[in-house]
Amino acid sequence: HVQLVESGGGSVQAGGSLTLSCVASGATHMNSFCMAWFRQIPGNEREGVAAIGMDGRTSAADSVEGRFTISKDNAKNTLYLQMDNLQPEDTAMYYCAAGGSWVTLDSKEYKSWGRGTQVTVS
Repeated sequence: HVQLVESGGGSVQAGGSLTLSCVASGATHMNSFCMAWFRQIPGNEREGVAAIGMDGRTSAADSVEGRFTISKDNAKNTLYLQMDNLQPEDTAMYYCAAGGSWVTLDSKEYKSWGRGTQVTVS
C-alpha cells in the first residue's frame, strides 16, 4: 500500500505559478505504476488534471494543457505538478493518486490517494 503526502499549495494571483509535490512512501517503486493529479471543488466531482505513466508518458486535461506539467523523480519517490498561468477557475483541492495501470484521468483506476493540498487563485 502506498502512502501519499501532497504539499506546495497556497494562494496566488491570477497569472502566477505554483509547484505541487507528492511524496510516496510504503511499497514504492514509482516506475511500477501510474500516478496522477486530480482536483475537486466542494459539491463537484473529482476532476483529472494530469497523469504520468511508468515510462514517463503524460496526459493532461484540455483545461490545463499548455499551462500545467506533470513530472516525477523516481529516485526521490516524488511526483510534481508545475502550474503556470494559474486562473481563478483552477481554485480547488488538489490530490495525488497512485496505482493506476495505464495513463488515465479516470479516478476509478487509482488505488491510493493523498489528503490533498489547497490551491486558491484570485
